[in-house]
Amino acid sequence: MPKNYMENIVNHLLPSILEKYNHICTCDKCIADIKALTLNNLPPLYVVSHQGEAYAKTNELDRQFQITVIQKIVESIEIVQKNVKHNA
Repeated sequence: MPKNYMENIVNHLLPSILEKYNHICTCDKCIADIKALTLNNLPPLYVVSHQGEAYAKTNELDRQFQITVIQKIVESIEIVQKNVKHNA
């Protein structure tokens, strides 16, 4: 079954990026919104085998690839925090 490996990458990087922000909501709804917005703004990276997953992992080592993913996460955090969709 195809899996978007980009989800693994975002899930891996998001916690360390969130640590750098003070006073932002980290409820399940906001985290889900950040992830969804980030994934919608990154190209999918579908894999169906261990070989495909290994290839996808090599992309993670590319500095520009990491910078792009981090940039999209940061943009998503800022958008979600300006447009919180739940009651405080």
